[in-house]
Amino acid sequence: MSAKRPNPSELMKKAEKAVSGTRASMPSFSIGDVVKVHVKVKEGEKTRIQIFEGLVIRQKRGGNNSCFSVRKISYTIGVERIFPYNSPTVDKVQVVSRGEVRRAKLYYLRDLKGRAARLKSDLVFGAEAEGTPAGEAGSESGAPIQAQAVQA
Repeated sequence: MSAKRPNPSELMKKAEKAVSGTRASMPSFSIGDVVKVHVKVKEGEKTRIQIFEGLVIRQKRGGNNSCFSVRKISYTIGVERIFPYNSPTVDKVQVVSRGEVRRAKLYYLRDLKGRAARLKSDLVFGAEAEGTPAGEAGSESGAPIQAQAVQA
């Protein structure tokens, strides 16, 4: 008699658990947030960090295959880039501002231009992103700071 063949989906789940895990440098962000993605770029023998700043328009959840898409406007041309969560080329991600959205995917922003493509948002300062309350991260006078996202 031959041994029972293992279930392929069970093997994949075990492999994902062994490989996956939350990255320490990956903050929690959601769709509608403006983020700075620090990407490692290799040019010849040297490696440098390039920052891609834009709006998160989608997230794909799927264990090891999870990724997020960031859109920015560069010289009046829309540029979108897809970043895997577990990629070694993504050095770190910084949240610049949090946006208020009511959709899971923001593909409709591709067709909008100028002020129509803006989202309602709040600025996130470096100290707040690291875990301090919002009141301490603002200005010295304690007055709330109003900000608008400048996504064209």
